[in-house]
Amino acid sequence: MICDKCPRLYNFIEKNKEKYPDFFNGPVPNFGEIDGQLLIVGLAPGLKGANRTGRPFTGDYAGIILYKTLLKFGWANGQYLERADDGLKLKNALITNAVACVPPENKPLPCEINMCNERLNVTIQSMKNLRFILCLGHISHQAVLKALQLKQKDYPFAHGNVHHLPNNVWLFDSYHCSRYNINTRQLTQEMFDSIFEKINHIMISC
Repeated sequence: MICDKCPRLYNFIEKNKEKYPDFFNGPVPNFGEIDGQLLIVGLAPGLKGANRTGRPFTGDYAGIILYKTLLKFGWANGQYLERADDGLKLKNALITNAVACVPPENKPLPCEINMCNERLNVTIQSMKNLRFILCLGHISHQAVLKALQLKQKDYPFAHGNVHHLPNNVWLFDSYHCSRYNINTRQLTQEMFDSIFEKINHIMISC
């Protein structure tokens, strides 16, 4: 079902339905376990990634990095084959995006991020066992704080930052695992691994 609350995104999806009739072409649903302890928040579906497959981070380069890391650190089971029917299952985790619909050039407008923020809030509030939120990029970090009605200045974004929020949830910041960030080495696999090492360490120690 296509959401029409954001005219630009709605029109973009309608055009893509004509250009790519076999794509999912709609708001991409969350993937994983709603009763999980870890929520991962990305930016938005990629045109030929999640917008094609209908599953977050599936079919694009960022998904290769993310799911490889989730499997390595025990947050997923199975094998990632870059398609929604590969049988991969998340373990104690859920993946969502700050914006559910694919934006042109992968750049959602502030009004579109705000419009989708209620959806993010509902996802967070529905996770009754939530202990950890991993924000992939500055925009997802801002969206999570807005959804939680927390002030941006109190929880600054930087790769590797860890914030203990008032609701007793730990917020972790990472650069987005996009092809650009990996290729420019703004984010390396070792840097990304270090975030999950922190999450797993706090999970064991708390």
